[in-house]
Amino acid sequence: MARPRKPLLSRERIVTAALDLIDADGLAALSTRRLAAELGVSGPSLYNHFTTKDEILGAVADRVVEDVDLSMFEPPDDGAGGAPAADWPEALLAWARSYRAALAAHPHLVPFLAAGPGRRPGGLRMADAVFGAMVKAGWAPAQATRIGALMRYFVTGSALGSFAGGFVADPGAYDPADYPNLGRAHLLAEHQRRVDEGAFETGLTALVAGLTLQFRESHP
Repeated sequence: MARPRKPLLSRERIVTAALDLIDADGLAALSTRRLAAELGVSGPSLYNHFTTKDEILGAVADRVVEDVDLSMFEPPDDGAGGAPAADWPEALLAWARSYRAALAAHPHLVPFLAAGPGRRPGGLRMADAVFGAMVKAGWAPAQATRIGALMRYFVTGSALGSFAGGFVADPGAYDPADYPNLGRAHLLAEHQRRVDEGAFETGLTALVAGLTLQFRESHP
């Protein structure tokens, strides 16, 4: 029997094509009709693998979340089921950096991810890992929940947009008579990545330092 001219349709292929489409043209560009055209198939054939567009979008979101490293929250491989291999402040720092890197690679998807995991397995595994590690470290469950929420707010907010990219490269746009402190603001866009990553690191280290201080005060 001759091989089909096009690869057989699969969930993996659909998710890859959907993510490529979102990366290229934004979240609003994703439709089952557009996706089917990109895959060279008829629209109804997608429903053999996904029942709705939202289900496709959820699978795309989980694909991105799978790139987030959670190994720092795993207990030592000694059968004791103890605390994470890294101490909790270092674990939070490492996780947040990996989390932001995964989101920054797909910025158009961030608004969807910012809404939370819902019932998505990948998102729930990440939430479970963070919460469990904080409780094992000694945080009260309620505060561990707040820490997970706080970190998600901070990371997704950082990946959602660019502070430096919000300024134009035209020095004439920032008249010192109107903006006496923005004389070098036109240089920000040129150094967008360095500025944005530096701002993320500044905020992240300050945030975790503050949590560390709270923990010490509540665990004398």
